[in-house]
Amino acid sequence: MRVSRLYTPAHLATGKRIELDDENAHYVRTVLRLKKEAEIILFDGAGGEYLCTVAEISRKTALIQINKWLDRNVESPLLVTLGLGISRGDRMDLSVQKAVELGVNCITPLLTERCVVQFKGEKKPQRLLHWQKIVQHAAEQSGRTTLPELTEIENLQHWIGKQQGLKVFLDPYAEATLAEMNPIDMHVTLLAGPEGGFSGQERDVAKAAGFIPVRLGSRILRTETASLAALAAVQMLWGDFGTQVLPVIKSSMEIV
Repeated sequence: MRVSRLYTPAHLATGKRIELDDENAHYVRTVLRLKKEAEIILFDGAGGEYLCTVAEISRKTALIQINKWLDRNVESPLLVTLGLGISRGDRMDLSVQKAVELGVNCITPLLTERCVVQFKGEKKPQRLLHWQKIVQHAAEQSGRTTLPELTEIENLQHWIGKQQGLKVFLDPYAEATLAEMNPIDMHVTLLAGPEGGFSGQERDVAKAAGFIPVRLGSRILRTETASLAALAAVQMLWGDFGTQVLPVIKSSMEIV
């Protein structure tokens, strides 16, 4: 039996009954087409998840009964922060989505000198909301119970001085590799450029702030490939790739 997972911003607790927001209610009613007493899993991003049932479903409301706490954790022991140069359309969407699947903890969209995306009027908050929805749905799909943070759009120069951990920026012309390094306090900060890469001045500013230029092999990767390759690499080196088995919930349900 397939049981769908949904993120909700509502505070969840065993025995509580909640009303889903309009968007989730619409999804449950018209996409999943769940009926009364159907099972569903909810999580609020704070860790763990809850086995629930539909208590009431109609055109006006969707009430959910929270039945059981499931102590489920699929988070990597490695804390990963990603500063992501903003790229166009689907490229940025793909980068955000896959970064969540690969275990990133925090994403900051960055404005850089060679950024080709311009934000006018309400475009910036609209785009940020769009990416937040991608984060949410990627967490639902990938089984994460902690919702990664998507921060406000920042200028590279402002963001770069606030970062901690092992700080690296992806540079196809660098000599160092990730395999030569170690995370600091199990924290890695990755800086990935937009289409066209970083300018010379930006590279100098990054290095002055303690970022180490790192190459990913001998080939030049597109912006949406580089950040994902780096995330996979740090998870293999210091995270949970190949070292942990996803916890099994003792149930006949398949979590999706």
